[in-house]
Amino acid sequence: MAWQQYLDAEQARFVQELLTFVRIPSVSAKPENIPDVVRAAEWVAARLTAAGVEGAEVLPTDGHPVVCGHWLHAGAEKPTILIYGHFDVQPAEPFDLWDSPPFEPEVRDGRVWGRGASDDKGGMLVPILAVESLLKTAGRLPVNVKFFFEGQEEIGSPDLPPFVAANVDLLTADMIFSADGLQYAPDQPQIVEALKGLVKAEIVVRGPRSDQHSGLHGGGIANPAMALAHLLASMKSADGLVTIDGFYDDVVPLTEADRAAIARIPYNEASYLAETGAPAVFGEPGYSTRERLWARPTLDVNGLTSGWQGIGSKTVHPAEARAKITCRLVAAQYPAKILAALAAHVQAHCPAGVTAELEPGHGGAGPFLVPSGHNATGIAAQVLEEVYGKAPYRTRLGGSIPVMTTLLEVLGVHAVMFGFSHDDENLHAPNEFFRLDAFRLGQAAYVRLLQRLGA
Repeated sequence: MAWQQYLDAEQARFVQELLTFVRIPSVSAKPENIPDVVRAAEWVAARLTAAGVEGAEVLPTDGHPVVCGHWLHAGAEKPTILIYGHFDVQPAEPFDLWDSPPFEPEVRDGRVWGRGASDDKGGMLVPILAVESLLKTAGRLPVNVKFFFEGQEEIGSPDLPPFVAANVDLLTADMIFSADGLQYAPDQPQIVEALKGLVKAEIVVRGPRSDQHSGLHGGGIANPAMALAHLLASMKSADGLVTIDGFYDDVVPLTEADRAAIARIPYNEASYLAETGAPAVFGEPGYSTRERLWARPTLDVNGLTSGWQGIGSKTVHPAEARAKITCRLVAAQYPAKILAALAAHVQAHCPAGVTAELEPGHGGAGPFLVPSGHNATGIAAQVLEEVYGKAPYRTRLGGSIPVMTTLLEVLGVHAVMFGFSHDDENLHAPNEFFRLDAFRLGQAAYVRLLQRLGA
């Protein structure tokens, strides 16, 4: 097949292009990297144009930009496919834990090492290369294709909802496929049928106007750090049940069929504990570890700040204590409703002698659940079985891709995750890498997906 020969012949060039892409430190969370996020967007637009995509341009939002492009010559009788991905990356600190500098990517052991190589620069480059192979060999695509790449996924896509709502005509499609996604293992595909939603917040407990001498005032006024500890303890039982009123009200219960489907996926608890380094599993009673990870809501403390943090002792009575928290949500929980429940709990359980408030975080997402019998999901599963030689597992993930919910709410289309990263590739951690075998396999998979959709 001409497209396959093209991919084989150009693979060395594609790898060099990925290295160039990864060198751009497009960290969306850091203000000093704003120009780099823009530079990455410009690189993506130029790469789309080089592939033969039309109308590729960088478009502004209220924050980091997006890139859109299209090829719409397959005919009105053919479906229009929207392909999504993101070109921003997580911060790379701590740098001293990397074996090679995060933004000086290297190829070692059949892998590209560098921040963003897997999440999601390698992943989003895959469909661009697949489209290029068809346009350069056949001169056309079997379906109409739109591209939608963003530069703020790693901070929760806060500016995407108004952008999508204002650009419905630009993004409208019959099916959506996300190049940001995972396969179960290098030799085992998966179809991810659910993602968790995300709510971020910070609890702030305040006491005296400034830090006080713990000996002079320790018995006379309340300690904000201790008050915060009591407040956090009131939000979850000792066995892992969230105790906030209304937290579970809208959760869609797992059916017996749901639980049986999850149980069919191989799981080894000893391997899971070895992977995490934790001494034991823990969580909401009445559910397996995999059920809690994939299909039950959570509340976690992500950071604590109060008092003296330096070496040695400083006997202060802190003026303030803060806790960063997140909740991962499942269908059909609503982020706004959960935030309201959190705020009400903080007020109702604020210890005496201090004040407490909940500050909502920037960005977030609703949960995402693909309905049973979803057509695009079925087609993607057929393609994965064709390229891997075995049927994909049907799984869920505890992570979030905020724009998935936005696209569903505005465009009315459930997206399908069709990415080729793996969860052992140190996503969001030092020494991130992307397998070149998966990079190449993903290109063929996207060509076959487009061909099957066109048929």
